[in-house]
Amino acid sequence: MFTDAALRILIALQQAGDWHRDERGQTLAEYSLIISAIAVAAITISVITFREALVGAWNSAADCLNGTC
Repeated sequence: MFTDAALRILIALQQAGDWHRDERGQTLAEYSLIISAIAVAAITISVITFREALVGAWNSAADCLNGTC
């Protein structure tokens, strides 16, 4: 009976140790950060590339709101 309880405790401790070594969530977080960085870079490049068109559209919308459309 004592050895059975000791064996169960040892198995529980081993499984608890395996839980800390599980890296599946870490990989997901790393991929999320990479995708986020790529998205920010893409948005930044788009804004820089189409800056004149964006400013023109913004000014046109502002003019229409002021009633001089």
